[in-house]
Amino acid sequence: MKPVVGGWSLRRRVVTLLAVVGVLLIGLAAAEAAVAARNRTQIDAVLNQTGPLRVQSQELLNALLDQETGIRGYAVSGDPADLSPYREGLAQEADVVTSMRVLLNDYPQIGQELRTVEERSSRWRQSVAEPVISTTEQSGTSAGQALITEGARQQFDEVRAAVNDLQEEILAAREQAATAVRTSSNVLVVLLIVAALVVVVAGAVLLISLDRMVVRPLTGLADQVREVAEGDYQHRIATVGPPEFIRLGEDVDAMRQKIAADLAEVRGARERIEWVNSQLQKQAEELTRSNRDLEQFAYVASHDLQEPLRKVASFCQLLQRRYAGQLDERADQYIAFAVDGAQRMQRLINDLLAFSRIGRLTTGFVEVDLNKVMGDVAGQTEAARQYADAELTWTDLPVISGEEPLLTNLLANLVSNSIKFRRADVPCKVHVSARLVGAEWEISCEDNGIGIEPEFADKIFVIFQRLHSKDAYPGTGIGLAIVKKIVEYHGGRVWVDTDVPEGTAIRFTLPALPADVEAAAAVESPEQPTASTADDTTPSDDAPAAPAEQSDGSDRPDRADEPPGSGRTGDMRETVG
Repeated sequence: MKPVVGGWSLRRRVVTLLAVVGVLLIGLAAAEAAVAARNRTQIDAVLNQTGPLRVQSQELLNALLDQETGIRGYAVSGDPADLSPYREGLAQEADVVTSMRVLLNDYPQIGQELRTVEERSSRWRQSVAEPVISTTEQSGTSAGQALITEGARQQFDEVRAAVNDLQEEILAAREQAATAVRTSSNVLVVLLIVAALVVVVAGAVLLISLDRMVVRPLTGLADQVREVAEGDYQHRIATVGPPEFIRLGEDVDAMRQKIAADLAEVRGARERIEWVNSQLQKQAEELTRSNRDLEQFAYVASHDLQEPLRKVASFCQLLQRRYAGQLDERADQYIAFAVDGAQRMQRLINDLLAFSRIGRLTTGFVEVDLNKVMGDVAGQTEAARQYADAELTWTDLPVISGEEPLLTNLLANLVSNSIKFRRADVPCKVHVSARLVGAEWEISCEDNGIGIEPEFADKIFVIFQRLHSKDAYPGTGIGLAIVKKIVEYHGGRVWVDTDVPEGTAIRFTLPALPADVEAAAAVESPEQPTASTADDTTPSDDAPAAPAEQSDGSDRPDRADEPPGSGRTGDMRETVG
């Protein structure tokens, strides 16, 4: 490949070619603009001047014919009503003449013909029309008809001939304008063809120049770079072509030399990185296996511990029933301790089993109406609410995608917690509400209970974490951990709102359905939700009817004979921290 002759740079050559083409195109564009302007003027003359003039000349002839007809009719009948065509023709003639004069600035010959028509029509009215009218009025129809002679007819024929001359002059002017339009249009087409030829020729020249000055040198440079990329780092890169490409080749060769110098170090670093990655992968696999083993261990251990615990609890209860009152008070106390410990251990194992099942035993996500879920929760917590004299209310809740048993367990845990941690001197009130925030539903469970100190807001979601002794508030300390795991399994987050004035407010998010997000974006002023009360049965203005009455959970089967936590994940009811 030989170097391109000449010292001009690629930029200079391209700019020069584009400048020449630009000057030619600008000149052609200016000529086309001038021709187009003239063409528009000529088309305007055809459409807005000569065309309307032809129509108006015919209207002028019709107006004159109406006048002549009106005069003849009046001379025959003598009825003044027959003069209406004459008078209307006069008015129409005046209007048409006025309209035509507006369009005659560029056509003096047509204006002269129009004046001839006006003179002859005026002379006909003075010598024929007006005498016929006055004579008929004074002497009757016979005298009026006597004035309509052959000379009167010839005089009106002269008026008609003048109108015909006017129409021929207008037609000649229109043909002349149409010829000018065709001529300018042809010139405009020729100029456009010349401009297209200039573009085509310039494009061909540019394509050939780019092939010689760009494509071939770049192809040669790419071939040499490809050899280096294949491993021949000692191959020297030499480039031909414009000065820019020669400098580019020198820079690429300098980069090749640096790459060759750093190659050994890069290979060593890559080997070290690969070793570190292999170690990290092994650790990740080990962690995955460890987590799986731990989860399986918790599941199996929970099942294996059920049988001995049930046996211990059963025999302790038999001892308590058979020997209650037969031994001393301390023996009864020891037996009670043993029964209570076995039962608490059984509840703890059941809760741990339920916790391990979340996300592992799944029925698949479906659309779940949280209003129906709250109805089930109201039924599950009815006994606890009646015992604590608690009131459960909720606003209109959304439909979300999730697992209904898990969501029922989630809300049942929150409501049960609110009932358990109530204040003794205040009637317990629990309220569940929801609001759309972005693409998520923020659901809140608020109560007027003892509340949570801000420093413990994060600790309550840790498994087996308790803030009170089991004597003060019974439970296993795993309920809110189950809540957190269910929320995170559904793609949300849960937290304690410490800004409420009293009680506790636990809020969590769940992804909203796309239809709800689109509907919220389309509505500027969403309607306020309506509160519903699970305990009230009579609707009123202050307390609307509770949705819980529609599904209060009263039809659920009694599962008191089953141990807590048995069955599916959704069977984890009344499990609270």
